[in-house]
Amino acid sequence: MIELAVYNGQGKEVEKLSLPEERLGGEVKKALLKEAVLMYEANKRVGTACTKTKAEVHGSGRKPWAQKHTGRARAGTIRSPLWRKGGVVFGPKPRDYSYQIPKKAKKAALHSALLGKLLDGEVTVVDMLELDAPRTKKMVQLLKTLGIHESCLVVAKDDNHVLWKSVRNIPGMALMPASQLNAYEVLKRKRLLITKDQLNSIQ
Repeated sequence: MIELAVYNGQGKEVEKLSLPEERLGGEVKKALLKEAVLMYEANKRVGTACTKTKAEVHGSGRKPWAQKHTGRARAGTIRSPLWRKGGVVFGPKPRDYSYQIPKKAKKAALHSALLGKLLDGEVTVVDMLELDAPRTKKMVQLLKTLGIHESCLVVAKDDNHVLWKSVRNIPGMALMPASQLNAYEVLKRKRLLITKDQLNSIQ
């Protein structure tokens, strides 16, 4: 059983939460986390690297000199990969690196990432996360009050534009709605700041 303290905007503890580890898979599945991270990294690749083969580089296809009796090595074309400005052998071509793992595996990876953060004490739960107007200064003050000084992922409601505008200019900070949360984003940053309601919705 994991015991979590819930804080208010002034950094004071208002209640305690008890979270069974079984609700998040019971254990941190490191192999599954690695597989999920590799998938998310592969899906971010642009895949536009391109080199030219000897059929595509500029140059004549004529044989430079006779095959024999010149004293020089045999050469069939100036576009040979052995020559300067020649083609590239087995070079990269534009391709799609993306692939997907099963939906259940993605969900299990997210639960493992959250469980790992909870076990390491890197999750801060607040009762609510609301600002009257977009103010980066207020958000920075809130983070200091909660004792968050490292990179942090803030999990909030889908339509909280005021909070998004307050977070976007803080280095190392990111905001993501709970509906889009994934294992990669959770593991990418040191701390996780989440409201009580969003934590319950993820479970």
